[in-house]
Amino acid sequence: MSTSAAAARPHASPKAIVPWLVAVAFFMESLDTTILNTAVPTIAAALGIAPLSMKSVLSSYTLSLAVFIPVSGWVADRFGTRRVFASAIGLFTVGSILCGISTDVRLLVACRVLQGMGGAMMVPVGRLTMVRTFPKHELVRALAFVAIPALIGPMLGPVAGGLIVRFFHWRVIFLLNVPFGVVGLFMVWRNLPDYRSAHVARLDYMGLCLFGCGVALLSYVLEVFGEHRLGTLEILGLLAIAVTLLFAYARHAVTAPHPLLRLALLRLRTFRTAMLGSFLTRIGVGGLPFLLPLMYQVGLGYSAVESGLLILPQSLAAMSLRLLMPRLLRRYGYRRVLLTNTTAIAVLMGLFALVGPHTPVWVIGAQAFCFGFFSSFQYTSINTLGYADISDDDTSMASTMASTTQQLSVSFGVAAASLTAALFIPDRFHATAAQTVHGIHLALMTLAVMTLASAALFRTLRAGDGDTLSRHRSIPEAVHDAVSGA
Repeated sequence: MSTSAAAARPHASPKAIVPWLVAVAFFMESLDTTILNTAVPTIAAALGIAPLSMKSVLSSYTLSLAVFIPVSGWVADRFGTRRVFASAIGLFTVGSILCGISTDVRLLVACRVLQGMGGAMMVPVGRLTMVRTFPKHELVRALAFVAIPALIGPMLGPVAGGLIVRFFHWRVIFLLNVPFGVVGLFMVWRNLPDYRSAHVARLDYMGLCLFGCGVALLSYVLEVFGEHRLGTLEILGLLAIAVTLLFAYARHAVTAPHPLLRLALLRLRTFRTAMLGSFLTRIGVGGLPFLLPLMYQVGLGYSAVESGLLILPQSLAAMSLRLLMPRLLRRYGYRRVLLTNTTAIAVLMGLFALVGPHTPVWVIGAQAFCFGFFSSFQYTSINTLGYADISDDDTSMASTMASTTQQLSVSFGVAAASLTAALFIPDRFHATAAQTVHGIHLALMTLAVMTLASAALFRTLRAGDGDTLSRHRSIPEAVHDAVSGA
């Protein structure tokens, strides 16, 4: 697909300004995925709801990302990277303001969806701009630069959220995005190159409708299940409709000339294993950033700041040990690494179920560090394995499917974690601290078993799968790994 830049050129050199603009957008988006976790008990108390009922506020954002990421590339090709990137930052900023002034949890969820629509465009369009600005021999170094804030955001998020609710007001969590958004919007409109495609295929509106409605309805069913809002028959009916919509999309994707997500790529064994393995692993692991702050604060009496500091070692491990991961993959191979690593993650999740009032802080921190290493290693391995048998022409679609799967599984992971915890806590509104801790412990054990079960998928891999990637990472794989937030 040919591309062209608009006649109006940016005021500064694209190579000088584009990485900084994209880095700021990556930081905003990655920070927002974690900064709310430690503030959940405080926000729940302010809105008059149970902490477990806050799951919709967290999952609605990632669900919105999953629905709108597939159309981001088409929108950028059609309307130009500068206009779309600026609109994404503007939408994200407006959504942040509305979240900051929300007084009702339903309104907050709706505004989080709006935020997610902006975030869904920021990262993919930023990646596309980088790819079109830099030649291949400079691209990896440039993407390594913008990947740094994408890693720092999740590291600072839990601590920043704790500090804000401790010394300021929980609304500041959302309003913090506003100055970044205003400055970023001005700089993007003034300096970002405006790349667009000369010929753009027709958007798959039918696929977007079927897929978006299907996953949104499925997420809603997971949210209301256990909340006693709907009866059993109503829930089963909505679940049947959601599954029907998703099956309808699967049939549509086979015949559509330009499907929203090209499911035919799942015929490739390595790609199918990576996508399904990523989905199941993240469903089990994705709920921990929601459950652990609840256990630390509501159950064990730690402050929001202390809770954030207890989670911090996870991100520190992910950053500090990234250079070691490629060496381990080269030495042991993808199959052995993923089987062993999945088991280690499940065991560590089970160890979190042993944390109690008398557990030393250093033990909790050590567990968090080990968990951060193995979970980051898991995501990095899966993200790169998916490209083992993908051709250059299919790399863009494979990256879109991987990003969509990642966000969708995180959204479902939060819902699954909340659902399992609700099953084990007798009365979420009046549960004692001991009952809360016990219920979360049982939920963690359940999620650990679910994660361990996902190891069965990795047994379908062969000993040599991914060897070419572990020996030499090509440009497409480096691009995806650098911006995936692994």
